[in-house]
Amino acid sequence: MSVIGNTHSSSVVQAVRAALAKVDDPEIHKPITELGMVKDVTVSPDGVAHVGVYLTVAGCPMRETITSRVTTAVSAVPGVRAVEVDLDVMSDEQRTALRRSLRGDVEEPVIPFAQPGSLTRVYCVASGKGGVGKSSVTVNLAAAMAARGLHVGVVDADIYGHSVPRMLGTAARPTKVENMIMPPQAHDVKVISIGMFVEGNTPVVWRGPMLHRALQQFLADVYWGDLDVLLLDLPPGTGDIAISTAQLIPNAELLVVTTPQQAAAEVAERAGAIALQTRQRLAGVVENMSWMELPDGTRMEVFGAGGGQTVADSLSRALGAPVPLLGQIPLEPRLRECGDTGTPIVLAEPESAAGAALRAVAETLSTRSRGLAGRSLNIAPVRGK
Repeated sequence: MSVIGNTHSSSVVQAVRAALAKVDDPEIHKPITELGMVKDVTVSPDGVAHVGVYLTVAGCPMRETITSRVTTAVSAVPGVRAVEVDLDVMSDEQRTALRRSLRGDVEEPVIPFAQPGSLTRVYCVASGKGGVGKSSVTVNLAAAMAARGLHVGVVDADIYGHSVPRMLGTAARPTKVENMIMPPQAHDVKVISIGMFVEGNTPVVWRGPMLHRALQQFLADVYWGDLDVLLLDLPPGTGDIAISTAQLIPNAELLVVTTPQQAAAEVAERAGAIALQTRQRLAGVVENMSWMELPDGTRMEVFGAGGGQTVADSLSRALGAPVPLLGQIPLEPRLRECGDTGTPIVLAEPESAAGAALRAVAETLSTRSRGLAGRSLNIAPVRGK
């Protein structure tokens, strides 16, 4: 009788382990069995499953999520009546083994997106001046791409004017495992910002070299996993961060955001023209605050008209290849309100005029092929012909 009971218990334990192999760590997005996070599994004769789980660090912010995922998966196993999850913390040796399994045994972290074989499409969202809605465009594109099933990350590279965490509705702090930083997630988007490392609304007072180092850490020390798209919200203008980005991720593409007014368009042209010097590709132009739709159905062009097309045409001439105007985003109060509450309008009101326009831009950037359009080919004309 005991042999039969032991055989039954053993088969249930195997089934529980098989169920745990389908539980992904919420930060690393790999099975907890593969990451060495399963400490032990036992099943009592009366069907109570005891599962020991290692957390990467003592203050792991995902402890409740991991417990919930383990409980749900194991509860579905036939023969299990109840589930008890016991949490423990990895030793230094276990964390080292985890880091090596994810990154290899390299001393200095490398920027995965700068490697020749990288399949991650990197977009640097730039503007000539502040106040054109660059960060709003960034977070909405990221949320829309994630909603399409893509793996998306956002780097808030606007060190002085960081605002991405609020717009994505997260106040979470990153988790550090050895020299790896696990980025928080919001709306299925991984995000990192200097705002996650300072207290309250403390200003960041840094010079160029520190800005470069911070950006380098965001790109190399953060464990991003396998991303389809990485968006960088750049500060306005053509300063240190724009130059550092071109050096650290030379294969990144620029996405220029402007408003319709001609003064803003002229400044935006300068931001886009930096691609000529850095030899980066230009993905296109997004015109924000294009018009306000009135109750009677007419449009009020608050900031004028044509700025986005002007920028696209000017950059096309400068680069000698077409730079498309990817979309025109109408001016809607709800776009701002959704940013303040932390739920991008593409998720909160996807069928709104602004939500639909932003989703269309996200779809274009997600699916377009890697053609020659918008690329700086660095080909000089042959003289004397």
